[in-house]
Amino acid sequence: MSSYYRKPLKQKTVLKEFKILFVAITIFWAVEIADFLVFNGGLDQYGIQPHSIIGLRGIVFAPFLHGGFPHLIANTIPFLTLGWLTMIQATKDFFVASIMSALIGGAGVWLFGSPQSVHIGASILIYGYLGFLLLRGYFQKNFPSIALSIFVAIAYGGFIWGVFPSQMGVSWQGHLFGFIGGAIAAKMVTPERNLG
Repeated sequence: MSSYYRKPLKQKTVLKEFKILFVAITIFWAVEIADFLVFNGGLDQYGIQPHSIIGLRGIVFAPFLHGGFPHLIANTIPFLTLGWLTMIQATKDFFVASIMSALIGGAGVWLFGSPQSVHIGASILIYGYLGFLLLRGYFQKNFPSIALSIFVAIAYGGFIWGVFPSQMGVSWQGHLFGFIGGAIAAKMVTPERNLG
């Protein structure tokens, strides 16, 4: 009679979550290294260019592009921590929040960003995760979700100022609309309650 070792389900889930985050971060860094060594910063032109038809492609590419290694380093830890917290209830929530943040955030930047500007960076996703986590407690109205929202508000609440115009060269539009996309994602993953 053969036997085999089976990992606990939660352990397997956590490993899967870290693999997803590791792959995403690896892509960010590989793209930035290639941009620095091979393209001399030329990949940044593939970011979101507001009011330009060709600039719509940036909705897909912008989260993977960064304006140098300091920009990428500043985004790496928040992406890992908030991205993982987004997965706590279900791994698929990470993908829902990522897609909604990229699409709504990107569309908002394209519509309301300054002409002749280019918007890049994973912060559009980071602010999406922030919006998702802060609003999840409000929509789901259960103790774990509310506790997580409070924790994120304490740990990352200072990020909220990034949705306002405050610093030249920082895409507050990406932050704001990414946040809105994440909030919408939080509503989307909330189970409908039976009211009958």
